[in-house]
Amino acid sequence: MKPASLLLIADSERDADMRYAVGMSVTDPLVYLRTGGRSVAVLPDVEVARARTHAQVNRVVPLSRYLRQAEKRGVKNPGLAHAAAGLCRELRIKKLTVPFQFPIGLARQLRKLGFRVKVRDGSFFPERQFKNASEVKMITATLGMAEVGMAEGIHALKRAKIGKDRKLYLHGVPLTSEKLRAVIETAVLQAGGIATNSIVAGGAQACDPHECGHGPLYAHTPVVLDIFPRSARTGYHGDITRTVVRGHASDAVRRQFITVLKAQAIAFTMLREGVEACEVHGAVERYFRSEGYRTARRPGGHIGFFHGTGHGVGLEIHEAPRANRASTAKLRAGHVVTVEPGLYYPETGGVRLEDVALITSGEPQNLTQFEKVLEI
Repeated sequence: MKPASLLLIADSERDADMRYAVGMSVTDPLVYLRTGGRSVAVLPDVEVARARTHAQVNRVVPLSRYLRQAEKRGVKNPGLAHAAAGLCRELRIKKLTVPFQFPIGLARQLRKLGFRVKVRDGSFFPERQFKNASEVKMITATLGMAEVGMAEGIHALKRAKIGKDRKLYLHGVPLTSEKLRAVIETAVLQAGGIATNSIVAGGAQACDPHECGHGPLYAHTPVVLDIFPRSARTGYHGDITRTVVRGHASDAVRRQFITVLKAQAIAFTMLREGVEACEVHGAVERYFRSEGYRTARRPGGHIGFFHGTGHGVGLEIHEAPRANRASTAKLRAGHVVTVEPGLYYPETGGVRLEDVALITSGEPQNLTQFEKVLEI
């Protein structure tokens, strides 16, 4: 069976599939076509010289070439669909396969121009979930940027003074989630990463795993720090979570932390090639239940452990494979996944720990180096 002709029209700064396809960042939309084992990129003219040096394609063509061709045929204001059509006519291609999120307007234009457009369900490049050595190196580098941010955030918490109202004060003013987030994200930026919406959530706020956190931070209360930057240079992500207490943790929080730490260790023992991802998640759930930690739905939300144990990391922060109850994926060598169990109870606060692991043909490799310490 003849391989499909794959078409992408997007910028590679925001579209992970395009970044994977061309291997460089381009902020304006471009056309990418892969057919017969060869790839072509049609880019704005200003990007052509750079693309001929850095793009991972067989051929680079200036966009103006196909726009002029369309104008000669009488097309007014030709665009990217006309450029793609010109390239396809040149290569005698009639059938195109596009990703699920392909713009409907461009698909409509291509069909009007006489092309059959088929949408591919699921991943456009299934091989993206398997990272080669170069990609693992880039993810590890971004993890290092996240760890720089984590170190700066924890250092600021350590320096904070504890007020009589249990609020934390830094340089004489209350230390808030917003201020600590700025400290973390500035450090990540200086290290070469781009971090946005980093989680700095204390107390009951941390019981919503995706709550960014707001307002004053308090002593003797767990604070969840979750940092997931993207490398400004490579586009690959890192992801790390630590839970800390400035001051003294209660016995309940200390036990919660130790339980999460042990659950993460159990998950790591199961990260082997061929293991079903849902089984890793199931083992974490069973361990939490065996320790007496209940998961339930309350009127105000869930308590216990109610999110997945992990997910793939790469050019997107959340990608295949997923490790949750509904997952049908099997772990394979080359998968890079997070391991992030957590326990959340408004009475004590949230506790989550997250590392990133590389699945190999043998034991997994933990790509995260940052220590796990509760009290600071």
